[in-house]
Amino acid sequence: MIPTLTKRAVLAKRIRERDLVIAPGVFDMISTLVASQQSHPALYMTGYGTVASYLGLPDAGLASFSDMVLRAGQMANASDTPLIADADTGFGGLLNVQHTIRGFETAGVAAIQIEDQQFPKKCGHTVGRLVIPKDEMVQKVKVACAARSDPNFLIVARTDARTGNGLEDAIERALAYRDAGADVLFVESPESEEEFSAVAAAIDAPLLANMVEGGRSPLITRARLAELGYALAIYPATGMLATATALDSAYRHIAEQGTSMGSEVPLYPIVDMHKLMGFEQVWDFEARWGE
Repeated sequence: MIPTLTKRAVLAKRIRERDLVIAPGVFDMISTLVASQQSHPALYMTGYGTVASYLGLPDAGLASFSDMVLRAGQMANASDTPLIADADTGFGGLLNVQHTIRGFETAGVAAIQIEDQQFPKKCGHTVGRLVIPKDEMVQKVKVACAARSDPNFLIVARTDARTGNGLEDAIERALAYRDAGADVLFVESPESEEEFSAVAAAIDAPLLANMVEGGRSPLITRARLAELGYALAIYPATGMLATATALDSAYRHIAEQGTSMGSEVPLYPIVDMHKLMGFEQVWDFEARWGE
């Protein structure tokens, strides 16, 4: 396995140089292992998907720090690909933020995202999101930066102000979070390509674009995001939506036909699943040490 410090350094260098990183969303160990076999420069642990797969509940502040840091550590340490983790609001006040940063850094994560929503938070592409005062989030960002021991453990500061307060306030907040030390700025849910462009024009810092299929923002091509100067683009929902679609179709076929034969859903070969899960190492061990 590639050491955590190396993974962080490689990712941090690309993002600081604004060499656009595309990161698919992962939400459990199977999605993490599948994505890790491919050539992605980073993976994004989606809070929505992780809470949904673990608890079967909405991403509405219901998962605890312990819930999320445990899963982040499992994902990060199972993969040679750097993991960016969603840590909601930092799970409380300033002392909680310090504890969160130290916990996720120790878990092996490469970057952590915290946001300026009021608690309980909501998914960024849903309605009714409220934000805390800007100065309060500035303090959270300062604490987050001071709490890390590895300068390549990136702090992503997200603002959800666009939907309720407008783009101008969201940009003003992002600039304040940059000045507080955040490595990456994340203006959540701009509502047009022109708004993505306005964010990029106003903020001289590595920027994150959140590409959610069916969300409040349009999907923008990789070439256009690179042209605008974005450093990171995440696709948090793609994997979980594809999985839910495949499961719905496959299970419905069994319910209707009483068999999986004839299903139109492509199936991952069972021999490849054995390999993905590490059964080859189990069999090698048994061949060497078994009676």
